[in-house]
Formats: sequence, C-alpha cells, structure tokens
Amino acid sequence: MKIGITGGIGSGKSFVCRALHERGFEVFDCDSVAKRLMRNSPELRQELTALIGPDTYTPEGMLNKAAVAKFLLASPSNAKAIDAIVHPAVFNAFRQSRLEFMESAILFESGADALVDKVIAVIAPKKVRLQRVMKRDGISREQALQWMNRQLPQQQVICKSDYILINDGEANIDNQINKILRQCNKQF
Repeated sequence: MKIGITGGIGSGKSFVCRALHERGFEVFDCDSVAKRLMRNSPELRQELTALIGPDTYTPEGMLNKAAVAKFLLASPSNAKAIDAIVHPAVFNAFRQSRLEFMESAILFESGADALVDKVIAVIAPKKVRLQRVMKRDGISREQALQWMNRQLPQQQVICKSDYILINDGEANIDNQINKILRQCNKQF
C-alpha cells in the first residue's frame, strides 16, 4: 500500500514523517527530491534555466533559491510552468523508489494523490502554522501567507483525505499515528 502524507506548510508533516521513520518506515520526501533533481538533473537544469532565465543557477552551479522563489510567487502561471517541469520527474522517482510513504505539501494540487492508495492529512490551526513557518524559515508573516495561499485550503485537504492527524502542539501524535497504521493494516 502507498500512503500519501500531506498538509499545509507548517502543519508538521516532517515531524510526522520523523515519527514514522522511528517506527522503521522510510518516507519519500517530494520536496527534498525535487530540490535534488533541480540541482543535479541536467535535463531539469536546462529546462528551468530556459524558463526562469540565467539567474536560475549561481555561477558555482547552485540553484538560486531566491530567484526561483521570486519567479514562482510572481504569478500562478509561473508556478504551473515550474510544476510542469519538476513534478513528472519527482513522480517518476517515487515510482522507482518502491517506498510506501510519500510526503508532499501539494499532494492534491500536483496530482501526486493518483500515485497513492490512502492519504493522511496533517492539520494544525492557521495561527500555529504561521508561527512555525515564520520561525523555521525566518520569513515575514506576509511571505508565509504567500506560501500558504499557494496551497489548497486546509478544509479541502481534510475533505479529500482518508485520515486526519491533528498536530496542534497538544494532541498526541504517537497515538494518532499508531491508530492510522492499525487501520491501514486492516484494510490491506
């Protein structure tokens, strides 16, 4: 069984994935794989440079995150153009990985939900998510909101998911994970 883990930025997906790792499960991290492919794949480098421009990579060959983020957030069509290049490569890497869990903040938006059998949504109140993102990334409230607004609203994610895991700082994550894993084992 393939299980997708999703939730808005700052919901605590990575925390949940670390808890799964502690239980012996490896998790395919779409964001990390996308960054690695954008850095190392000659095909992606060429396509991204053609799309974004010569500032896409530094003279040392590193991905210029600021230039990519600026382009990405400038318009929804820019984000879609980048996604059309990066997502197919990430999906192919997941198919080849044989891993059971996939973490993706934009699981539904990207179409990655078609690659999994069940979806776990990690949720947290917007205020908590904002605080986490601003602290973790050292960005302003406005910047954090820009990233949040690029994703599906939390209520839509909840409606599309099979399981809901509350990560508000008070709920017991371990108990919720154990319950979901038991339910998944019963179904397959």
